[in-house]
Amino acid sequence: MSNRSINLTDPLYDYLLGASLREGQILADLRRETATLPDSQMQIAPEQGQFMALLAELTGARRALEIGVFTGYSSLAVALAMPPDSRLVACDISEEYTAIARRYWQRAGVADRIDLRLAPAIDTLDRMLGAGEGGYDFAFIDADKKNYDAYYERVLRLLRPGGLLTIDNVLWSGAVADPARIDADTAAIRALNAKLRDDARVSISMVPIGDGLTLARKR
Repeated sequence: MSNRSINLTDPLYDYLLGASLREGQILADLRRETATLPDSQMQIAPEQGQFMALLAELTGARRALEIGVFTGYSSLAVALAMPPDSRLVACDISEEYTAIARRYWQRAGVADRIDLRLAPAIDTLDRMLGAGEGGYDFAFIDADKKNYDAYYERVLRLLRPGGLLTIDNVLWSGAVADPARIDADTAAIRALNAKLRDDARVSISMVPIGDGLTLARKR
């Protein structure tokens, strides 16, 4: 028997969802609405949302940070897993897509926990650092790939020691392992993956869930 990660065939993936997914009605409705949009491929998988919610619970997260909101599935999943007096700062630039997110946050009763900041995320993060912010427990990066390293460095400074950073799309549909793929997005993800492998500031694990999710715990 091989000790590599199991290959998820369609029947096995369906079994995984049927045997373990606890997706609430609001999350399911948001996922269905997002599936009708032109950029629906940017939606994280439901089992990844559940995994991230569990990570937020395990870390006892009360202060969270998200880079890249889209229609709000990941922020909704995490916010629902956090205490009522928690706070999630969500960074995005799209009024159109985050309007959908706001609607579902409101419906789920977590809108007061989420501080949406519509501006380039690097600018938002720099303002937060300039204001002396820090001590965040949990973070998720899922935005433009060319800025992944810039987001990583800033978010790492905003995390508390022991805080957990999660980074999406680190397998990039397999492109990171294809030498013929030399486009800027693939190169940026490859570079960050290599950097994280050797970065003594964090403990890491790259998990083959969704499109690949790296967990980085700040030491």
